[in-house]
Amino acid sequence: MNPGDRVRVDRADRTFEGVLLPSSTDDHLVVKLEGGYNVGIDRDEAEIEVLAEDVYEIDGTDSGGDDTSGIEFDDDLPTISLISTGGTIASTVDYRTGAVTAQFDAEDVLRAVPDLAGRANYRGRVVANILSENMEPPVWRELAEAVYEEIEAGADGVVVMHGTDTMQYSASALSLMLETPVPIVFTGSQRSADRPSSDNVMNAVSAVEAAKSDCAEVLVCMHASESDDRCALHRGTRVRKNHTSRRDAFETVGAKPLGEFDYDAGEIEFRRDYQQRGESDLEIEPALEEDVELLKFTPGMDPQFLDVVEGSAGLVVEGTGLGHVHTDLIPRIEELIEGGTTVVMTSQCLEGRVCDRVYDTGRDLLEAGVIEAGDTLPGTAKVKLMWALANSDDVEEAMSTSLAGEIQERSVPWE
Repeated sequence: MNPGDRVRVDRADRTFEGVLLPSSTDDHLVVKLEGGYNVGIDRDEAEIEVLAEDVYEIDGTDSGGDDTSGIEFDDDLPTISLISTGGTIASTVDYRTGAVTAQFDAEDVLRAVPDLAGRANYRGRVVANILSENMEPPVWRELAEAVYEEIEAGADGVVVMHGTDTMQYSASALSLMLETPVPIVFTGSQRSADRPSSDNVMNAVSAVEAAKSDCAEVLVCMHASESDDRCALHRGTRVRKNHTSRRDAFETVGAKPLGEFDYDAGEIEFRRDYQQRGESDLEIEPALEEDVELLKFTPGMDPQFLDVVEGSAGLVVEGTGLGHVHTDLIPRIEELIEGGTTVVMTSQCLEGRVCDRVYDTGRDLLEAGVIEAGDTLPGTAKVKLMWALANSDDVEEAMSTSLAGEIQERSVPWE
């Protein structure tokens, strides 16, 4: 009896039938039921019958390295590369502690989501096996290079399985690092596969369908509502996680999502313009200047607080309203700029853009040399500044120009 086998498990007066999943402990079975939910069962209390072996067996086909795997190919299906970085979608519960641990590789994800079968040919690749709070810029570079290699090798689309807490940063990074002729879709799970309310199956299936679409951009695919009915497709540079635990935690800021996947109908509807498949040639610029910080201004902040970023290559400030800080901080900011630190202004407000020409404080910041970032989200602005400092000859022009949809043409109400 091995993960991937179809089993029938009798326990007390109940019978469960489904696919055996990997478990974090030998004391428990984890079975994926036909409805998509998982159940954990104490082995000592269960009678187990194997109905079929290796129902979702993954063979040894690889795409060019020791960290790759695959399944049998069907010439009539597109090829989708599944790249795992860890996170809840690739996690399970350790029944000894109750903690969620990131321990699945790409093969485990395919076994854990049997609904992926028959939708595409898959190549699996592990770039990292970390929870997303441990994500770092060097992993972004490794991820961008892995995606580049998969597309160069013929992938028709790429799905990146990633922890949700920092997904928006990684999606922004790849949006800037890569020009892509095919979709690159980030997805994750707010609740691990072991939990009855897990969103991993629907998110993974929806992401694969998005990776087969004609939208050749970096997208984030997550639940669009609390129900298992549809997933939203967000542009990678305009998305933000706005709830700690809800399954529909992700929102496009300042606009509607690019589209939605209707899970029951199996159809994608796009609502806004996007870059079409095949419009761009595959290119990569993975260099980053890592010495960039993001600072939120708050009332009463001591100007000496800025000493911690002295000598840094870049600083993104989350200012108030139109992009302001206390006037007492402006001389210190000017000193930082004169010392070689590029300072970029964003807003703490979720909607609208900075405009430092309206009030005296804003004009003083511009005179000090602060660069406005329009309505770029603060997290995206940090990633963009890291990229611009390493790749652009004119950082101010780059930060003021929309490179991957991070700056919208207009800030208007959309609902």
